[in-house]
Amino acid sequence: MEKLDNVIQTDAAINPGNSGGPLLNSKGEVIGINVAVAADAENVGFAIPVSVVKNALASYNTNDGSFPNKAFLGVRYQVVSKKTAIVNDVVAGVYVVAVVGESPAEEAGIVVDDIITKIDGVEVGENQDLAELIAKKKPGDKVKIDLWRDGETKSVEVVLSEVES
Repeated sequence: MEKLDNVIQTDAAINPGNSGGPLLNSKGEVIGINVAVAADAENVGFAIPVSVVKNALASYNTNDGSFPNKAFLGVRYQVVSKKTAIVNDVVAGVYVVAVVGESPAEEAGIVVDDIITKIDGVEVGENQDLAELIAKKKPGDKVKIDLWRDGETKSVEVVLSEVES
């Protein structure tokens, strides 16, 4: 399952070639920019909210015509709910499914099967998404990650890099 953050789900037809077009409300106001279609569903599309676009343009204008780089950790994960954690005798958090090679996560020693429980003291999982926490950081920021491995809690420091385009 792929997770899309900060998007509007719509049943308005988004066909090949009209991504980037406006998503309008019933008053004819632009509320989003069409960007994606769910491949395995009929007429389910996604748009970036206009507020996100406005913030990105403001950032672009204040950064001499460039977008600031986003922070990157380098893990793919699935949320481990409290219920799932109890049933499987593990901790709640985010289960590391994959670690990107040569990423900050790999360099810090994070491995597949780790369960990340906190970033800078903030619990991650059902109520706080890991991606949202990383999105608030900048490349070069140092974060403390608490994780659970083989029944033990461990802390690692990670210096986030920037997302490569």
